[in-house]
Amino acid sequence: MAFKRPSESETGWRRERGRASLAEVYGSIRTRPSGSYWQKLLSFLGPGYLVATGYTDPGNWATSLAGGSKFGYALLTVALLSNLMAILLQALCARLGIATGRDLAQACRDAFPRFVSFPLWLLAEFAICSTDLAEVIGTAIGLNLLFGIPLEFGVIITALDVFLILLLQNLGFRWIEALIVTLLAVISVCFAVQIALADPDWGAVIRGFAPTSEIVTNPEMLYLALGILGATVMPHNLYLHSGIVQTRRYGESVADRREAINLATVDSTIALMFALTINAAILILAAATFNKTGQTGVSELGEVHALIAPLLGSAMAPTLFGIALLCCGINSTVTATLSGQIVMEGFIDIRLAPWARRLVTRGIAIVRAAVVTIWYGEAGTAKLLILSQVVLSLQLPFAIVPLVMFTADRGKMGALVAPRWVTWLAVVTALFVIALNIKLLADFALAG
Repeated sequence: MAFKRPSESETGWRRERGRASLAEVYGSIRTRPSGSYWQKLLSFLGPGYLVATGYTDPGNWATSLAGGSKFGYALLTVALLSNLMAILLQALCARLGIATGRDLAQACRDAFPRFVSFPLWLLAEFAICSTDLAEVIGTAIGLNLLFGIPLEFGVIITALDVFLILLLQNLGFRWIEALIVTLLAVISVCFAVQIALADPDWGAVIRGFAPTSEIVTNPEMLYLALGILGATVMPHNLYLHSGIVQTRRYGESVADRREAINLATVDSTIALMFALTINAAILILAAATFNKTGQTGVSELGEVHALIAPLLGSAMAPTLFGIALLCCGINSTVTATLSGQIVMEGFIDIRLAPWARRLVTRGIAIVRAAVVTIWYGEAGTAKLLILSQVVLSLQLPFAIVPLVMFTADRGKMGALVAPRWVTWLAVVTALFVIALNIKLLADFALAG
């Protein structure tokens, strides 16, 4: 029996709701209407881990490795701050999706006139282009490091993720979530072993979480800090979470949806705190190996793979690094493909067969990645990966501002409007991101 969307007043929206994005899995996962809190939470666990892959995508690796090798542990404070911002924003995404039955892309389409929503769609697609570029290249590098497959062929092989998603989705969306969680677990084990081998200065690690003014005053550090921010609080994750949270079959009443928002928020918070450990581990590994030995210019993933064995004194370290990179690349391509579908369907309401939508999305990403990989070669991939993450940071305000507007609007959210204190924190977050981006652009202008 098909799941009926929660009924609500359409006051405040320019258009009525259309068909849901990811309609083939909408409301497909049964939740527990009764039982203990932990039993209910278990049925909601999953979407947060798809969002958490933003912490472990190859672009994040490049920025964290560059930041750790160049500045030691100093940028750990950025990783922590980014994590707190992500927790807040993803909670708002879950609230929007559950309260309105719309993902962020649909909400923009239904709330804004076309001359506003169309540019927002283009900016969202541009952000996904940057995300896809990082993930496809990262997966190709992982295949190259482990199996010696040339980057150009590795990029093409990433097309297989389309068929992987279709296979798993036919089995049920829970299978996609299980794949993501399993690969995150493998990544965690790989980094735990490498961190143990690196034996970092834990006192310096703790001090690295304390903020320093140098992050803002040093243009190079600010550039990497924004890269870490863009790799963590990723624009496509905001669209993704507001869509996939609706795979849960929750009740129609305000009380049921309020409980669903609470459970979905706990899910994403747990997942993001777990992902913070991975994100911080990448930076700590670079600081404890490369920065400690004076190799402050290391950022290429292939270069890290070659240098890490003698520095850690273990022959298995490069293999662990390659396995973790390949796992994170697969994870990220899966979630980016789903995000691309949500954005395309939400903003412009294109309806294609699932396989066709995903093949188009992945095909566009592969063509872009293949061109830049062939053009720049392996030696230029780190610069491309870092640049892609900075681009994501520059795109963030165009996703955050509408999200905050919608969730603060009682006319659109009804009784499930975000608490005022949450809205004010989100406004401060948006202003902070905008201010950092303006500072970065000003630094570039003055340098030019």
